[in-house]
Amino acid sequence: MNDAHCSFCGKPQGSVRRLVSSPASDCFICDTCIEICRSVVEDNKKKAPEKFRLPAPMEIKAQLDEFIVGQDNAKRAMAVAVYNHYKRLNYNSSIRARSVELDKSNILLIGPTGVGKTLIAKTLARMLQVPFVCVDATTLTEAGYVGDDVESILSKLLIAADYDVRRAEMGIVYIDEIDKIAKKTDSRNLTRDVSGEGVQQGLLKILEGSSVEVSIEKRRLPHQETMTMDTSNILFICGGAFVRLREIVEERCVRSTVGFNADTEEHTPEHEYKFIDNVRPNDLIEFGLIPEFVGRLPVVIGLEALNKQAMLDILTVPKNNLIDQYKTILKIDGVELSFEQKALDAIADRGLELNMGARGLRTIMEEIMLDIMYKCPSEKGLASVVVTADYIQKKARPKLRYKPQKQTANLLR
Repeated sequence: MNDAHCSFCGKPQGSVRRLVSSPASDCFICDTCIEICRSVVEDNKKKAPEKFRLPAPMEIKAQLDEFIVGQDNAKRAMAVAVYNHYKRLNYNSSIRARSVELDKSNILLIGPTGVGKTLIAKTLARMLQVPFVCVDATTLTEAGYVGDDVESILSKLLIAADYDVRRAEMGIVYIDEIDKIAKKTDSRNLTRDVSGEGVQQGLLKILEGSSVEVSIEKRRLPHQETMTMDTSNILFICGGAFVRLREIVEERCVRSTVGFNADTEEHTPEHEYKFIDNVRPNDLIEFGLIPEFVGRLPVVIGLEALNKQAMLDILTVPKNNLIDQYKTILKIDGVELSFEQKALDAIADRGLELNMGARGLRTIMEEIMLDIMYKCPSEKGLASVVVTADYIQKKARPKLRYKPQKQTANLLR
């Protein structure tokens, strides 16, 4: 072994930390060459096109059903859009893409607050195991002004992908409150619109697909300050409430029913309620989005407002529902929690009054459960708590049941 040397670099055993021998021959490899080989293999993995085990649209919707209540039409449309996007990635990475290259279609979600827009995007990213980042459009400003510029979105996605550029380039970005960056219509305002139209202009290039220099944290990679990211394969999902959009659509529909070419079809309440089916690109432009921005969001999906039955289902049906979460919290202390049906009805009614969607239910539950969670850990022998409608309306205490006390033997008998 004294004349042993690395068969790759030729260094003798005395000048390396470790020399590993081959079990099949008298060949050796040193620790330095092992590290170089590992780096080469990792680089080849990153350069190789990544293919997804892509579930079919019906399978995607079935998994969305486990976490999101209602919104069947929106979930169907999202399943198809996401399936087509990642099928396009698999196709473009193959040799067949030399004949026809498929372009991507970004998504615009329109619906009231608390109906599940963010949850749908987050669930899809978790299902497909791709990097995901959720940003608020209201924090974005035009480059050079106070606030986050649009490139910061890609920096956050890169962090979510653990600085793996290849994974980041196949991620999902959800931009919330996109309706808040509508351009200002007040002609008297002479100041530059840096948080409205300016942000829309800045988002154009990353939505369309381009190479962008993304700044990174120097603490993580001190030898590198920027990375180049291609946004062509990143799926951008934008969401917003678009409160004034209903008025714009209804006004256009009313105008179309006046005159010699009037549409004589009667507009039923159901037809008016689903106004999202009548949204046209011109309506979004009138709302305040610039035409170039609307053109880069070709898939428009509407989500309906929640009714009482949807509120009840959100409380009890999906995975990680609120009722199960609070049951688990008390179960840790050995207390069984249950709710009467009338109590659930009262919670749903209060949720509708708040007009905050599913987010309002969390606020209501925290208020209802505060006193119970405060006292239960200190109640000795408490077995179960039943929440009633009278307790929610502050007319009575919850129903409590205690464990039977053990009878001690009478030693004097």
